Amino acid sequence: MPESVHEVGCYSNRIAIKIASRYSGDMHDLSRNLAENVRRLRKAHNMSQQQMADLSGLPRPTWASLESGGANPTLTVLAKVAQALQVSMEELTGAPRSEVQHIRARDVKVKRRQNGAIRPLIPDALPGLEITRTELEAGGQMLGIPHTQGTREYLTCESGQVELIAAGEKWLLEEGDMLIFRGDQRHTYRNPDPARVSVSVSVVCFAA
Repeated sequence: MPESVHEVGCYSNRIAIKIASRYSGDMHDLSRNLAENVRRLRKAHNMSQQQMADLSGLPRPTWASLESGGANPTLTVLAKVAQALQVSMEELTGAPRSEVQHIRARDVKVKRRQNGAIRPLIPDALPGLEITRTELEAGGQMLGIPHTQGTREYLTCESGQVELIAAGEKWLLEEGDMLIFRGDQRHTYRNPDPARVSVSVSVVCFAA
């Protein structure tokens, strides 16, 4: 955090430059984003406008003006609001974050590999983690891709049967069974049932 008057001034200038460069073409977006973010964050704290105004040291009409989109706040006001809401100034002026994101099944990209269809179970990439759901055709098999050294994989059979082949050994998983194995070696998934599709969930934890 800045400690001297000079550091505070430099920090405020950097913030001002970021905000100005982001919204140089449309200041209306800035006011709209600010209003929506301030209103949403205040409600998340379960506090009234008066309570937030008291906490930030601002008059209530100023706070109300921020939430209505009619304010043209100074950096000092933005700093007080950000501190009261416990967020950065950039987050106050950025595009509002949706609390709920609905992703249609048709928008999920499914990868096909040999006789398997691999569907991600989380839409965002998480560092060091991969979670997928795999459907294997009846009697089909799919080659696994060896990951980096030290990777571990957690495999759960959701329905049907899944056979994992690795290091010259075989493990048969029935519905609800789990298997933990090294994901940095050659391995194969196989569905031994000639009449039924198998479904499994894989959690891959990459080595740090």
